[in-house]
Amino acid sequence: MVGILVHGNNHFILRGPPPKEAEALALARHWSVIQIGDVKSPTCDRWEIRANEFRENLEWAMVVPGDREISEGAAELLDELMARGIVIAKCSRGCW
Repeated sequence: MVGILVHGNNHFILRGPPPKEAEALALARHWSVIQIGDVKSPTCDRWEIRANEFRENLEWAMVVPGDREISEGAAELLDELMARGIVIAKCSRGCW
């Protein structure tokens, strides 16, 4: 499965199952701060960032609140997914 994790004005296209809220928070924390040479957390093992993916392949979406508004591009993509009938899951709190 492929989906989108949106965190504030950043987003990640991920291959893996739809994350539960705690997993989405951990993923947003892990990938929002670049840590050169850091080993991927075992919590994130089920997901892989995709550099190239067709938007038609997206099957899930999760939004984690951030300190900035969702970018225009990510908001447009979320609108497209909703129009296709995909439920946009939203975390109740931010990851920080």
